[in-house]
Amino acid sequence: MRSVALPRLIVVLAALGMPLLNACTAPLLTLERPVVLLGEVHDNAAQHAIRLRAFETLLARGLRPALLMEQFDREQQGRIDALRQSEPDLDAERLIAATGGSAGWNWAHYQPFITLALRYRLPIVAANVSRADARRVIQDGLAAHGFDTAVPDDILAGHTSAIAAAHCGQIDAPTAQRMARAQVARDQFMARQVEAYAARGVVLLAGNGHVRTDLGVPRWLSAPTRARSEAIGLLEPEDPAPQAYDRVVVTPAQTRTDPCAGVYPRRTPGAAAHARPIDASAPPRGST
Repeated sequence: MRSVALPRLIVVLAALGMPLLNACTAPLLTLERPVVLLGEVHDNAAQHAIRLRAFETLLARGLRPALLMEQFDREQQGRIDALRQSEPDLDAERLIAATGGSAGWNWAHYQPFITLALRYRLPIVAANVSRADARRVIQDGLAAHGFDTAVPDDILAGHTSAIAAAHCGQIDAPTAQRMARAQVARDQFMARQVEAYAARGVVLLAGNGHVRTDLGVPRWLSAPTRARSEAIGLLEPEDPAPQAYDRVVVTPAQTRTDPCAGVYPRRTPGAAAHARPIDASAPPRGST
């Protein structure tokens, strides 16, 4: 069996007796590669703050990557570009409001990234497949909507298992497998957008599930782009598969209720703590 080197692990300890982001003067995360796939647990405020500081530090070094965002659906790209061209003083709040954003996101976490992208004139790239298109993929299959059907078995199986857990074990395997194709479509589209901007540099903001090296966007990158990239997971202590990233940052868990509480019977024992009982075509609220 081929050995797998564990990623470098940076543990952010609240037990230091200091506010989380003031535990040291150096950034808690430094972005080191030209192409960075930067994961998140979507509702974890501390992780967003860490990522923002890393992004600010990258820009202060004079680098000007494209900012790719899962939070914008691909249909919104034309509107984003038109607004930037027609409104020289465009700000992040106006951009989010005028594009409609994507429902289900806490935009307070992402507005500072957009502000920086506007200030430094970075490309802002819509990187997600919309809920409507995801539903079409579930119904019609990948090929009908221009996606690659040659999906390795391990990728499909991994997404199927994660989706079953995210629905608290309340869907059967065939349904979860059809829904997994929507996740594959999103990963493939994100990878296409990464490739399109890789030459200038990329920072992709996406859920941890999308940046996993075993299942997500990295599996769909070309070899040269993958060699210039780093997939960084921002995890909570109970999150699975820390080995599935090139590097990880572990933060305290965000306080939240168990979304599977009260769901009976739970078909899948031990469903992940960050399960989200939602339609897979909807904007994900966990780390997928």
